[in-house]
Amino acid sequence: MLELKTFNLIFFWGGLALYALLERLIPYRVPSVSKTRRWLDNIGLAVFNGILLNLLFAVPIIRTAEYVTQNRMGLFYLVDLPFWLRIVVTVLFLDFMLYLWHFINHELPFFWRFHRVHHSDLNLDVSSASRFHLGELAISAVIKIALVYFLGAEIVGVIAFEILVVLTSQFHHSNIRVPAWFEKIWLVFFVPPSMHRIHHSVVIKERNTNYGTILSLWDKWLGTFLYNLDQARIRIGVGAYPRAEKVRFPHLLTMPFTKAVR
Repeated sequence: MLELKTFNLIFFWGGLALYALLERLIPYRVPSVSKTRRWLDNIGLAVFNGILLNLLFAVPIIRTAEYVTQNRMGLFYLVDLPFWLRIVVTVLFLDFMLYLWHFINHELPFFWRFHRVHHSDLNLDVSSASRFHLGELAISAVIKIALVYFLGAEIVGVIAFEILVVLTSQFHHSNIRVPAWFEKIWLVFFVPPSMHRIHHSVVIKERNTNYGTILSLWDKWLGTFLYNLDQARIRIGVGAYPRAEKVRFPHLLTMPFTKAVR
């Protein structure tokens, strides 16, 4: 159990350090607000959430995967699939469910109250991938436990999914100047920074697109894909929160319980 947690932490902090370095070497945009303050807020929120979520949900998620595997429960045990295919299907299924969950967070006002914490960031970089309210992550963890039970997912598949979510999310939130040719290739199946940047636009009709995390295919297939925009004109954030001092760490904790805004 400890080894699995350590493994996840290595990828999280390793990815954060790698993308932060690349942002220094090949930045896409000059920050419009203090990067130091944003990082203190975003990483502080990530550490705060990580401690509580590990205490509350890390063990139940892993125990659920162990239980369904040992007792041969869930959809996987209705058909005879090789181990490697179960891992692939687990990642694809959980990524699609994450797409649907992301869509719901934008469409239903109650869930948007929590999710707007993530979108209230006034700049976009790798630290933004860690900027979530504990309430949203707790609900997501409960859903994940139910999905693991329903699917009968292997522990290896769940861990593989978690690692891919962290690394791909850090990449498409990053403030890295990515070559256009690479983004076009990456976009065929995955989510490049230019695609996700549109999702963080203050323009609501642009923000309510591009929900994918690992794969871009869900957006393309389900009609929520938007890409050909002038990237230079995209303004990041939520229109109701234009001032940096109003989206600091204490405000992020209480934001879901304040006035509902779009």
